[in-house]
Amino acid sequence: MPADSSAPAQVGHQAPVVSFEDVKAAAGRIGGAIERTPLRRSRTLSEITGADVWVKFENQQFTASFKERGALNKLLLLSDAERRAGVIAVSAGNHAQGVAYNAARLGIPSTIVMPIGTPFVKVEHTRKHGARVLLHGESFAEATTYAYQVKEREGLTFVHPYDDPAVLAGQGTIAIEMLEDAPDLETLIVPVGGGGLISGCAIAAKHLRPEIRVVGVEARMYPSMYAELRGETPVCGGHTIAEGIAVKQAGRLPMEIARRLVDDVVLVDEPHLEAAITLYCNVEKTIAEGAGAAGLAALLAHPQKFAGQKVGLILCGGNIDSRLLASVLTRALVREGRISRLRLIGDDRPGLLAKVSMIIGDMGGNIIEVAHNRLALDVPAKGAEFDIMVETRDAQHTQEIVDALTASGYPPRGL
Repeated sequence: MPADSSAPAQVGHQAPVVSFEDVKAAAGRIGGAIERTPLRRSRTLSEITGADVWVKFENQQFTASFKERGALNKLLLLSDAERRAGVIAVSAGNHAQGVAYNAARLGIPSTIVMPIGTPFVKVEHTRKHGARVLLHGESFAEATTYAYQVKEREGLTFVHPYDDPAVLAGQGTIAIEMLEDAPDLETLIVPVGGGGLISGCAIAAKHLRPEIRVVGVEARMYPSMYAELRGETPVCGGHTIAEGIAVKQAGRLPMEIARRLVDDVVLVDEPHLEAAITLYCNVEKTIAEGAGAAGLAALLAHPQKFAGQKVGLILCGGNIDSRLLASVLTRALVREGRISRLRLIGDDRPGLLAKVSMIIGDMGGNIIEVAHNRLALDVPAKGAEFDIMVETRDAQHTQEIVDALTASGYPPRGL
């Protein structure tokens, strides 16, 4: 396997660039330095989705992402001269942390180029691992172009996040572990960004269990592999919660492998990604970022494709900004009807809000927030508009409160 894949791998030849032996060698090389993460059956997720769900918790790696595997394998294959000169990588976060952490551990200087919009938590974690962080470009493509310029200028070795045989082989070690722990898995559902994870896992999984299905999942806003496998031009763009897989074009080496070994790629919308993050938190008591939850999102979005099958999910990362996580969990409460905003219009006189509050309280509701609006033109000059945010048990409980308010002469409007 080449030690230096600073440019995207050349494809188009008949012999596979990465073989199962490469993945197996990577497993031996990185073993003991990365976590052997657990693969566990989720009874509750199985009941919800209709599949027999097994989750590989790669968010338990030290940097909370599977990216450590490929990064470490690549670094261990560098020559002494390459180690002394240092490495450079471009990443929205998880690959950055994997390279920075392992480079520091091995005494290799590292530089990481990150798009300007990278979540703050990922930037800070990367810096704390000892890397020089350069924020440049509005997109991954712009950051990549700049990283190659820095590479040439400073004589660094490029550690590509997915279009590199050594990185790809390292990611494939996940599938080896999954099939060692659950040899009869029928389907692997793998998040797809640049394609390094799914192509590496497909090589290992198809070798160990040829009949296994390997299915990729992409955010609908970034259907790069989905479109290319169908001979279409990908149309990508927008702000997805799964920024870790928001890649406009899959790698050339991963695409070559995917054409041979990936059975299907499905797309998921943002509500499914949010629901999957919420389920991981509430059911499995674990944190998943948007990309990390994509496999479960695929089960929620396409249950008929996986019903009754023994499915392996890779929870590939848990680096989500705490404010974003709080927003996702709160939005889930709104979707479930457990938080509702009610608007009431009444006379602007003392005691009105107290009466309304008493009705809500007597019904078991919890008032979170109240806002007055006396300037709305559709409200009488002597009236007032009240927006009341209420926490309830569920949608039915909310309706009971609405009915009680209406019966008392204060009919609310939902917002």
